[in-house]
Amino acid sequence: MTTFKLNGRDVTIDAEDDTPLLWVIRDEANLTGTKYGCGIGQCGACTIHINGEARRSCITPLAAAEGAEITTIEGLDPAGEHPVQKAWQNLQVPQCGYCQSGQIMTAAAALKQNPDMSDDDIDAIMTGNLCRCMTYNRIRAAVREAANTMREG
Repeated sequence: MTTFKLNGRDVTIDAEDDTPLLWVIRDEANLTGTKYGCGIGQCGACTIHINGEARRSCITPLAAAEGAEITTIEGLDPAGEHPVQKAWQNLQVPQCGYCQSGQIMTAAAALKQNPDMSDDDIDAIMTGNLCRCMTYNRIRAAVREAANTMREG
């Protein structure tokens, strides 16, 4: 049994300690916004926050969640009012949308740490999140817009 907070709620999961957190989130908690992409932590589609830091849930074992605070795309801001979510909507970033929850979660964690990122900083942080639709210019613009909102607010 592993106990942690998931999007602000206490949960206890009965699964093997080495079960990837991605499958616990999707199959046990029924939160399907976190996507499976590669299964080896290289594409970023499965990015979540663990204690405020962006992590790849496909390579994070359930045991690492014990006592942690985990946030998925559904818990970032359920009303969609997080500055990153709003920037994504304003700039119509998604094309197919598959990678976008991971992109948003990576950007939100990075901006919480440093809302004063340059374009080079944004590119460096976001480089681990792959988008097969190639919306990288819109992604960078949305991260920049969200950063501006966070600095002003």
